Amino acid sequence: MARNLHAEITNRILAHLKAGVAPWRQSWSSKGTGAMPRNASTGRAYSGVNVPLLWCEQQERGFASSGWLTFKQARAAGGSVRKGEKGSTVVFVSTIEREDEQTGKLRKIPFLKAYTVFNVEQCDDLPAHMLPQAEPINADRRDELAEEFLAASGAKIRHGEGRAYYRRSDDIINLPIFASFVSADRYYGTAFHELAHWTGAEHRLNRIKGKKFGDQEYTYEELVAELASAFLSAEFGYDNDQDAASYLGGWIKFLADHETAFMSAASDASKAVAYLRELALAEAPAEPVQVAARVIERPALRRAVQDFDTSALPLFGDQARQLALF
Repeated sequence: MARNLHAEITNRILAHLKAGVAPWRQSWSSKGTGAMPRNASTGRAYSGVNVPLLWCEQQERGFASSGWLTFKQARAAGGSVRKGEKGSTVVFVSTIEREDEQTGKLRKIPFLKAYTVFNVEQCDDLPAHMLPQAEPINADRRDELAEEFLAASGAKIRHGEGRAYYRRSDDIINLPIFASFVSADRYYGTAFHELAHWTGAEHRLNRIKGKKFGDQEYTYEELVAELASAFLSAEFGYDNDQDAASYLGGWIKFLADHETAFMSAASDASKAVAYLRELALAEAPAEPVQVAARVIERPALRRAVQDFDTSALPLFGDQARQLALF
């Protein structure tokens, strides 16, 4: 009998949520900017549903490192996976060609495949560059690169009201003033969350947005923004461990009713991050950005976000959406 990977993934996430834990809500500051799961051989970040899946593995098995390898990659690097070590499952979208019965034309049908990776802590004799030592982030001061990342989006962000929201009617993000947050990580996590909503506007990525708290589309959009904020917090090294109790019940019911929705939400979150990354890397506007009374050259931001390219990775984009529409 073929594996139902959608069910396996959803059940894994549901088990964590029912235990009161959202696996994407974690403390990242002690890991610096190395908290996003990456292939230790290529240096490229995993994307989509593979990110929370590997975070689950790290939580459950106590891995401190976010580096992962296939068995062959470990051997090619001159190392080896220790005997008896159990691998972790990640997934990607492949396609097969089938003839359309009505048109007679070949069409590509996406399907989900699994493969196994091992954490670098399960390996011996790997080269030193595969075992990076991250510098902890100071979570109580403004991060100039994060500030520039927000500015590079071009989003209209205003400060003042004591609540955070994105309002589609006038395309505005509102955030409470920086000093009102208990720490910088709470500020940036909230800013990233609202910026993720901003990417879903009709003239950007055109995601569905619910009209009231608790309806299906609202719950889905909140999950997308949650995951995108977690991905960006991990990239910049900010803690993302605040309480998610108000959403847990809705997420549990939603995912229990929609087996493929988590994969779709994770894919949309990666797509939002990639969209923002492209804005940060854009040549125009190329002028320096004013951040906290200092001028920062845009190339510094380009270097900082260059390696969280998710565009060519598994479970990204339209194929994943075809597989995972709820």
